[in-house]
Amino acid sequence: MSTEAVNAPAAPVVPEGHVAIEIDGVPLTAPKGSMIIQAADKAGIAIPRFCYHDKMSIAANCRMCLVEVEKMGKPAPACATPVMDGMKVVTRSDKALKSQRNVMEFLLINHPLDCPICDQGGECELQDLALGYGRSVSRFAERKRVVPDEDLGPLVATEMTRCIQCTRCVRFTAEIAGTYELGGMYRGENLQIGTYDGKPLTTELSGNVIDVCPVGALTDKVYQFKARPWELIARESLGYHDALGSNLFHHLRRGEVLRSVPRDNDAVNECWLSDRDRYSHQGLYADDRATRPMVKDAGEWREASWDQALARAVQILRENGADQLGMLVHPATSNEEGALLARLAEALGTGNLDHRISQHDLSDAAVAEVFAMPVAEIERADVVVIVGADLRHELPLVNQRVRKAWMQGAKVHVINPVDFDRTFDVADKRIVAPSQLAAALDDAALREAVQGGERAVVIVGALAENGAHAAAVRKAAAGFASATGAKLCRIPQGANAVGLSDYGVLPASRDARAMLADARSAYVLYGIEPGLDFADTPTALKALDGAQVVAFSHFACRSTLAVADVILPIGLLPEIDATLTNLDGRQQSAVAAGKLYEETRAGWRVLRALGGELAAPGFEFTDFAGLQASLKMREFTPVAGPAANADADGLEVVVSTAIYRSDAVVRRAPALQAHPLNLAPRAVVHPADAQALGLDDGAAGKFGTGAGTATLPVVVSDKVARGTVWIESGHGATAPLGAGRVQAGRA
Repeated sequence: MSTEAVNAPAAPVVPEGHVAIEIDGVPLTAPKGSMIIQAADKAGIAIPRFCYHDKMSIAANCRMCLVEVEKMGKPAPACATPVMDGMKVVTRSDKALKSQRNVMEFLLINHPLDCPICDQGGECELQDLALGYGRSVSRFAERKRVVPDEDLGPLVATEMTRCIQCTRCVRFTAEIAGTYELGGMYRGENLQIGTYDGKPLTTELSGNVIDVCPVGALTDKVYQFKARPWELIARESLGYHDALGSNLFHHLRRGEVLRSVPRDNDAVNECWLSDRDRYSHQGLYADDRATRPMVKDAGEWREASWDQALARAVQILRENGADQLGMLVHPATSNEEGALLARLAEALGTGNLDHRISQHDLSDAAVAEVFAMPVAEIERADVVVIVGADLRHELPLVNQRVRKAWMQGAKVHVINPVDFDRTFDVADKRIVAPSQLAAALDDAALREAVQGGERAVVIVGALAENGAHAAAVRKAAAGFASATGAKLCRIPQGANAVGLSDYGVLPASRDARAMLADARSAYVLYGIEPGLDFADTPTALKALDGAQVVAFSHFACRSTLAVADVILPIGLLPEIDATLTNLDGRQQSAVAAGKLYEETRAGWRVLRALGGELAAPGFEFTDFAGLQASLKMREFTPVAGPAANADADGLEVVVSTAIYRSDAVVRRAPALQAHPLNLAPRAVVHPADAQALGLDDGAAGKFGTGAGTATLPVVVSDKVARGTVWIESGHGATAPLGAGRVQAGRA
């Protein structure tokens, strides 16, 4: 027997539905219908490419992946050549390498030599491959072409002369984002990529075109000209502006977060990142960031030492213990901080502890629950029912999963008070007032349609969860899911609402709404901007204004300065070690990235110091590892809250959260505030209601509840249900209005 025969690799066992192939002498198996490049990637065999991306359709227009295939006369594109049984492929033969080098020469004919000033320099696929496949001297002597740039908005910078027409960005906006905003214009040498109308990108996922661009044609406008990649340090972190918990890296230089990029996790966010998570780091460095402890003496604020501020906080908590104390926690607070707050509440003898600050109706004692169908499986659903949700704005990357399911044939049904913009078609839609959402789920035709699916899912969103009729909708959704076999997915109202529920940040006495309606003598606010974060802002500010308030705060905003007596500045998630639990129940870790601002401290450290001063049990740990070792989930059923006010007269209020006004950090990110999706405060009413009330499109309208009054520009649209007025929260102008009903008229 020859040496070659002894050393030859054994032929692999071919599973059903696969074929046997050979790439560079390595025997492999690959699924029938898959492409050569996919088999090579799986085997770790490198094939150069520009247009191919494994999450998008195959374009085969760059030709960089040409390989030699036995019995084929010409080199074949690996991204568009299906595998066949017995196929033999060579990726680095003379023929393949010559073809790849020729393609590289053509790509570089018009490419500008501006690597020293290109933000993609050091991370550029073209730069990397040119090193291996490019010539040292160009044979091209003609003038290079120049392509005019377009303004794609505040997030994405353009230098379209660098574009190699790989069409990744075109396919992203068409297939993933679903907005079809980019395309190829003109032909031949004049081909260029751009928008057809010259308007900014409006997708909530626009930053991903930066990641897929293999050259410097599309770059991060916020990060532009700030640093080179080799100057940056990457830290693993999480998105904390919705419950998905997207995995990401913060890139920092000398402790300052300069940009955020996606971290691959197919079970959560795949390789994508929403613009809200990508650009919110700007908010870390807002002018009103709380940087030093402050105490209020005789109505005047002064800076204080940590010892002085903690002493004032201890004094307030000791003087107002037990039932006189209310503790209100932002739902993006980490598991570690939440567990310590629960221990602190127990030590102080108060059952008034809650993180459900955006919800009006907790009469069913509802808490955040894990999705019954994991996010990664939603794209394989065959029937999707969306109830009370603006999914594009609430969970942009879950919306993308629903779009993927729709593209594969899923039927999508929508029950909403507003006909929101979607990136998929619907089988049917019911646009009804909030009070009718529960009844709409009893529709026999809808139930029959859902029962016909093998993998059905019901997604219940913020408009249902936070509204005045939330308990009825939750009950109806649970009944609907039980009757049809659909999986129930209620969107948690907060980035860590699931984790905070697990660790007992829930009331044993009064919930958030009750402890504000029946004011306590003192409050602890944790991570909350009181003027904009509460479901019922007027009631909250009234209660806080008459009480003593200890504010663990990220920002010294006007509303915090107005109601607090002591401000303890704490770090935001990108600045601390923490864990969050996402809507799938995944407990994910973030490590400290950005440097803590001046005298800011990690929240868990401040709580440990406060617990130590109060001699509270459970605060004996000395470091973060010790804190994590002491964490224990709690089986806890909160008390039921009071039913929401159900006034009979007036228009029903539909409150959705403005996509870039969802929390204090996002509200302070200038690039997001300049985005086309960030609309000015307004009140949207149905044409029939506008006529009955004498309201004209563009005119000022006056909208009042028992708690407050707001004067807002009126937009007349048939996208809202009759008998309703739609507003977006997160604006000071709309803060006086909450769920329930309003009286409306001309201002």
